[in-house]
Amino acid sequence: MNNKKLIPVFFASDENYMPYLGVALTSLKAHAGPEYTYKIHVLYTGRLNGYATKIREMSNDNFQIEFTDLTEKIDEIQDMMHCRDYYTSAIYYRLFIPALFPNYDKIIYADCDTVLCDDIAKLYEIEIGEKIIGAVADRAVASVPAFREYTKNALDIDAEKYFNSGVIVMNLKKFREIDFYTKFCEILRSYDFVVAPDQDCLNLICKDSVYYYEEAWNQMPIGGADNAKPKLIHYNLSMKPWHYDGVLYEEYFWNYAKQTPFYDIILAQKAGFTKEQVKRDEEDGKNLIALAQSEADNPNNYIRSVGKKL
Repeated sequence: MNNKKLIPVFFASDENYMPYLGVALTSLKAHAGPEYTYKIHVLYTGRLNGYATKIREMSNDNFQIEFTDLTEKIDEIQDMMHCRDYYTSAIYYRLFIPALFPNYDKIIYADCDTVLCDDIAKLYEIEIGEKIIGAVADRAVASVPAFREYTKNALDIDAEKYFNSGVIVMNLKKFREIDFYTKFCEILRSYDFVVAPDQDCLNLICKDSVYYYEEAWNQMPIGGADNAKPKLIHYNLSMKPWHYDGVLYEEYFWNYAKQTPFYDIILAQKAGFTKEQVKRDEEDGKNLIALAQSEADNPNNYIRSVGKKL
């Protein structure tokens, strides 16, 4: 009988992101401690292609991978979801974790565009007490004036306290106690969040109940330093090494990509990344900053309209 401590880790992916999920899982597995059992839950919607079979083949006694179809759940909130540019419905998958997995009181959620440089169990083992969530302050937000104005003027959250939701530890016991799902849906219905829908709602609900981890647990190329010693790298926004050369910390990604059955696929996708797609990334980045500034200046933004009624 396996009496090792269980580390539950959740990812959300569609079929297009499975190769990058494969890289993330390969890095996670490479740093997995023998004293733990890692239970990997992959949340998805739609159909699964042959990529999922390759992902499942990574399983062993101490590294178990399970897929959960959330198509019906996402259909329930289809009319409330706001998706923009590169966002997909996958950003909402984590909403259903507290109810669908009542056997867990604490889990880690990570985006697929991440690479582990240390044992993720170390993050899980950090005690967050009665805080609702554990996260890292979003340096990409804090380093851009328009984003700083947005979090303060549209959400009433200081940029230094606005966290990135791509790597979080969820205290599911607290999520259930506060009826998180109902609160999230109420906020989502109340206002059209155009900057970062899921992340904004999470920050609003968890405000004043966040355990802030050191930046090394969600180290991003944006605002990162060459001499940083990351424990987890998050290739956030357009900073994808599978699209561009010269992305900070790209060597970590390619080290693990080479160890996956998806390496040739990833190389082909990078080679096929067109000038039009580069231009679209540039336009998306400019549009996002413009949206943030517009919302910061909007006299009827969330905090100035809905927030006043709370």
